[in-house]
Amino acid sequence: MGFGVTHYDVASIAEVRLVARTLPEATLCFMHPVKAEEAISEAYWKHGVRTFSLDTMDELEKIVRATEDATDLNLLVRLRVSSDHSKLSLAAKFGAEADEVVELLMATRQAADALGICFHVGSQAMTPHAYAQAMERVRAAIVAASVTVDIIDVGGGFPSTYPGMEPPPLGAYFETIHRSFESLPISYSAELWCEPGRALSAEYSSLIVRVEKRRGEELYINDGAYGALFDAAHVGWRFPVTLLRDGDNDDADMVAFSFYGPTCDDLDHMAGPFFLPADIKAGDFIEIGMLGAYGCAMRTKFNGFGAEETHVVSDEPMASLYTGEVEQERRSATVTKLF
Repeated sequence: MGFGVTHYDVASIAEVRLVARTLPEATLCFMHPVKAEEAISEAYWKHGVRTFSLDTMDELEKIVRATEDATDLNLLVRLRVSSDHSKLSLAAKFGAEADEVVELLMATRQAADALGICFHVGSQAMTPHAYAQAMERVRAAIVAASVTVDIIDVGGGFPSTYPGMEPPPLGAYFETIHRSFESLPISYSAELWCEPGRALSAEYSSLIVRVEKRRGEELYINDGAYGALFDAAHVGWRFPVTLLRDGDNDDADMVAFSFYGPTCDDLDHMAGPFFLPADIKAGDFIEIGMLGAYGCAMRTKFNGFGAEETHVVSDEPMASLYTGEVEQERRSATVTKLF
């Protein structure tokens, strides 16, 4: 398995195929609540997928048809919960409403070998209270439907630390979740699941870019909104940055800069602010840290830009919520250099 990870959350049939091909022994959980019927069929019959999420009766009927009334399904009903405590909302698109969930849970219980409830509080949840609130909705749904629940999946949302975003320690989140889980009216053998993404991958990847031009407090760099800095441009994410230059920069005055990417599009703009030494100039290199998985996943070659080198290095992350661990061991990281 992949470094001890045995279960994988997949969102599409392409991801099902990728993980099945790469890790044939992995357990795959198809957790996108809206799936093509042919995707469900291929996942079940060809790749051995038994776990599916849903948030409507239509989706439940689709799963039952595609698997030909299979009796070995783990079916998780997704509840709509608040994203008010998160930096990126995931509340609007998916999730059964309170007035829908009773009928849906009862019908799913009849079709499932194991019945679950799942939710997602949004990406980068800034307080453990987000999970406490969501678990109260889970409790209300179970009580209203009077069903036996075998799986509680608290989804993702576990945060990392970025400039201007310093959440509590991860242990506080786990304590809140476990306390809420233990108080739920569920099966004595019920399992607690989560889908960590950012908390697992945020710290591992850096991007090294070159300053091509300076215009006042705007820096023109050779990556941007159509490359690895999609989040910095489109959702205003402030990644940590540092100037890579020989010599001691500790005493330099720091200035708030914004970035322009290399394409001809005005949308190729990262407002920041990104704090860097006041004397930064064309030809300097900047490390942009903690890009996680999305930096690679979002890249395009729009306008012909996108040449790169990738290096695997051992280094500490630019910031970490894993208190104490970075002092005890050096972490592997991927560094991508644009040229």
